[in-house]
Amino acid sequence: MRAAVMYKAGDVRVEDRPDPTIVDSTDAVVRTLAACVCGSDLWPYRSMPATGAGRPMGHEFLGVVEETGADVAGLAPGDLVVAPFTYSDNTCDYCAEGLHISCRNGGRYGFDGVDGGQGEVVRVPYAAGTLVKLPVAADSALLPSLLALSDVMTTGHHGAVTAGVIRGDAVLVVGDGAVGLCAVIAAKRCGAERIVLAGRHRARTDLGREFGATDVVAERGEEGVARIRELTGGVDKVIEAVGTRQALDTALGAVLDGGTISRLGVPQYEQGPIGPAVFMRNVTLTGGASPARAYIEQLLPDVLDGTIVPGRVFDRAFSLDQTPDAYRAMAGRQVLKALIRP
Repeated sequence: MRAAVMYKAGDVRVEDRPDPTIVDSTDAVVRTLAACVCGSDLWPYRSMPATGAGRPMGHEFLGVVEETGADVAGLAPGDLVVAPFTYSDNTCDYCAEGLHISCRNGGRYGFDGVDGGQGEVVRVPYAAGTLVKLPVAADSALLPSLLALSDVMTTGHHGAVTAGVIRGDAVLVVGDGAVGLCAVIAAKRCGAERIVLAGRHRARTDLGREFGATDVVAERGEEGVARIRELTGGVDKVIEAVGTRQALDTALGAVLDGGTISRLGVPQYEQGPIGPAVFMRNVTLTGGASPARAYIEQLLPDVLDGTIVPGRVFDRAFSLDQTPDAYRAMAGRQVLKALIRP
């Protein structure tokens, strides 16, 4: 099969790799119909040290089941399925609490001998617990939005859930990437009355307005905080979808005392302002990696009936052999989120 492999920063290749097979009785083999490049893929793309073996890339995909292990219940060859961005058994104590990201038997695609999602075929461990069967045909126009459930839409939803967004809230979303835009969808879905999107890229913030943002703030730093405060008087909840220290500082500057900040962006810093000044404000810091498997079935009906259309974040499609071009385009901010069709 053909699959994308990263060898070092800036070096993504599409090459022939062994066809996946059933290794454990709980595995399934899925032929990919659609995959994508994630914003989190760009961190190793910018900084990964050279490695001789390379790292299979991709963790967002949907496709058709080709084969299942003897202990896989509820799935059969021919089923169209979406895969959350980590695999999990869906039976351990963490999964029972809806924290599939911490599954005791779970893991990540592209590591420990598991295929990446940016390839023609993927072996999925714990398939019965991981994969969600989709009630549409393989040529459905809904595939991009269903693919978004594998990560960006469920991650945006995680931000709204952990921030505790409720009807009538004023919400700030920091970041106009795909996760931030999906967080706008999620905040609106939860009933937020005012949604301020902090971002500087016009095409993206225009899409954010279509998703439900009531205001856009392009300014950054103290100027940005002042503008947000001018518009809102301070927000009840913040969904921080960037991961930089500046984004966290913006969140802390804009949120009201007693408010909540959910961090979705993978932090690119080790220390933050958590001293006496923040302590005295009773600000709650929450968020983290999304347990996507816990949310897919919650959001699926809204995708199927068109209530939400997160697939609009995919603004350009690439063939599998063009995956290196997809990485370059996303790293250069020429593309919001690249769809890959093997």
